[in-house]
Amino acid sequence: MTHYQFLKIAALVALLLNSETARAEGDKITDVVVRGNHRIESAAILNAISTKAGESLSNDRTDADIRAIFKLGQFRDVQVSTEPSSKGLVLVYSVIEKPIVREIRFEGNKEIKRDKLLEGLPLRTNAVFDQKDLDSAVAKLKKQYMDEGYYLVEITPQVEQRSNTDYLVTFQVVEGNKIRISTINFEGNTAFSPRQLRGVMETKEEWFMSWLTGAGNYKDEVLKNDALLIADYYMNNGYINVKVGEPKVKLSEDRKSLAVSIPITEGDQYRIGSISFSGDILYPESEIRKKLNTEVGEVFSRKSLREDIGTLTDMTADKGYAFNNVTPQIHQDQEKKLLDLTFDVEKGDLVYIERINITGNSKTRDKVARRELRLIEGDLYSATGFKRSKQNLMNTGYFEEANLVSAKGSSPDKLNINVDLKEKATGAFTIGGGYSTLDGLIFQGSVSQSNFLGRGLKANVAAAIGGKTKTYSLGLTDPYFLDSKWTLGADVYRSERDWDNYSIRRTGGDIKAGYPINDFLGTFFMYKYEIKDMYNPDLAYYDAHLRYPTIYPLDTTTTSAISASITHNTTDYRFDPSSGMINSLSVEYAGLGGNNKYVREIVDNTFYYPLWWKFVASTKVAAGAMQQAGAPIPIDEKFYLGGIGTLRGYKARTVSPYTVPDASYTGLIYTGAEKELFGNVELKFPLLPEYGIKGVAFFDYGNAWTNNFNDTGIRMSYGLGIRWASPMGPLRLEYGIPLNPRSGIDDKAGRFEFAIGSMF
Repeated sequence: MTHYQFLKIAALVALLLNSETARAEGDKITDVVVRGNHRIESAAILNAISTKAGESLSNDRTDADIRAIFKLGQFRDVQVSTEPSSKGLVLVYSVIEKPIVREIRFEGNKEIKRDKLLEGLPLRTNAVFDQKDLDSAVAKLKKQYMDEGYYLVEITPQVEQRSNTDYLVTFQVVEGNKIRISTINFEGNTAFSPRQLRGVMETKEEWFMSWLTGAGNYKDEVLKNDALLIADYYMNNGYINVKVGEPKVKLSEDRKSLAVSIPITEGDQYRIGSISFSGDILYPESEIRKKLNTEVGEVFSRKSLREDIGTLTDMTADKGYAFNNVTPQIHQDQEKKLLDLTFDVEKGDLVYIERINITGNSKTRDKVARRELRLIEGDLYSATGFKRSKQNLMNTGYFEEANLVSAKGSSPDKLNINVDLKEKATGAFTIGGGYSTLDGLIFQGSVSQSNFLGRGLKANVAAAIGGKTKTYSLGLTDPYFLDSKWTLGADVYRSERDWDNYSIRRTGGDIKAGYPINDFLGTFFMYKYEIKDMYNPDLAYYDAHLRYPTIYPLDTTTTSAISASITHNTTDYRFDPSSGMINSLSVEYAGLGGNNKYVREIVDNTFYYPLWWKFVASTKVAAGAMQQAGAPIPIDEKFYLGGIGTLRGYKARTVSPYTVPDASYTGLIYTGAEKELFGNVELKFPLLPEYGIKGVAFFDYGNAWTNNFNDTGIRMSYGLGIRWASPMGPLRLEYGIPLNPRSGIDDKAGRFEFAIGSMF
């Protein structure tokens, strides 16, 4: 029997028991009233019922009214009755309102604060109390604690009635000890070791750094997704019939840890037997095969198949066929364990770009965004241009998000592109500080705008004052000068810095220009004029200056130099790359007037490799050389390695040729090098991704030398570090250990390298 059927029977019984009411059936109603309501207005209740004054009393209609009042969701009981009056019959609806949750309390919660427990809780204050909401709240709170590692948490709700309609709900929490996953085991795996399969999973076993990384925490939905990741891993290694069962979680006998067991049925491994193409093939097969990841004889990979479908789809779309369809047809040879692939291409019709609509750019001018697009109204659609347009917009640094969506045009062969932008703050007024092991404590102030006036102009005024350095600068750059592809800018600056042996002051300015050959290849040119003062030498350096003034210069000189560079950049996101490469070659010639004359060449190559999850590996190698151009090379312009930017673990600027002063002086004079070679291998990985904190492991190598310097070996170091895009600017904390330290110069135990602040 349903709730409403029960109410109907109860109402009929009440009518039969009330002879006055029974006699009123069919009588005229003179008034309809509501009683017992406190929070809900009578008008709202009367508006929900159909019986009105002036109508005849009908039991069927009053039953329907009771149901309508219940549907309002605010009442736990509704009754109907009649009362005689001098004017006739009065119809009375008596209601009892549902209680309201006036307050929610937590007792016993220490590890999770009240505000966090209330987030998304189904039970809410000043809302109608519902037992289902209470049960859901208990389940949600338990899950929240279990996600933090409190697997044995107990949540007991207590409901206290403060008045007829007000409830106080108290959740008593017994948190228990934090319990993490100690072991993850697999059943049925023979092709891959447990260690390999654990590496695929997001869930990890507990280790000594779990307090920081959260490894070992049990999360049910994450563990279920891990089963899918394992199945995908098998699929990408040829096991097309793999079955991964639901993970089983078991509490240890001492109730201090969890053990996870995952059943696996592997099946057989398959390789690629043949690859063919059918349908609308627009390219020579040889050209297509060069771009495919899948090759005959290799182990089948579902990931590679997906990528190949995307590649062939994009290649066809680059010809203007935006709505093409690529279907892989797979024939399975169970005896030979081979898969024959046929990519069937249906090109569809040619599609043209009708309109490009840009929205969300309230500050940035339309042309600033439009010039980054590689799609043009009236041209054929291009999948590569579509993807590159999004990448270019993000690389400007003006936008937090740049979403490109295609939409139907005015006809089937036309397509509109809607560009939805979310701008981010590109200007900053900063007064703050920073610290580095090279420059010490720095106080800095700056006003910068990378999208000045919404035109994409880059302007900055900055100053930094520290224990070892002072810098002042003013600059303006237009990346699209006069709406052309040329970049044009200028800077003026003044800097002072204290080195180990002397201090140096530079005052100058530059004019710079650049021109992009394409989206990946660009050129850069700069002319600078600089007045340089070298002063405050230590005793050893001053003595050397008196004997060899051209080798150890002091006083004022000038530099008039021109430089040119070419850079090849294919990285996915230039502010934090995870794939691609950066290759650059630069040449600087000082000798267009001025006292300082030299030629400097630098080659720099960095490669980024995305690995599993968000792990990124990178390799860097840089080489430089200098030659005289009519005068000795200034000591401060030469190459110096060591420190957080080159060879970590070695003190800044100490990996270079040096001289030993007379016995009356202490320390060394680092004279700089005319050749350098250095590089590193880094592995970056997320530590606390929600806070933007990453870890890094590195191996550095390199040296700097002259022809008459006998330290020609390669210095090496390794270490670990933490990087954080903090509100104060990028932070780096790294510890490097020299593998082959120099006797009497390097600390064998290693050294910390620390830098924070936007100046670094």
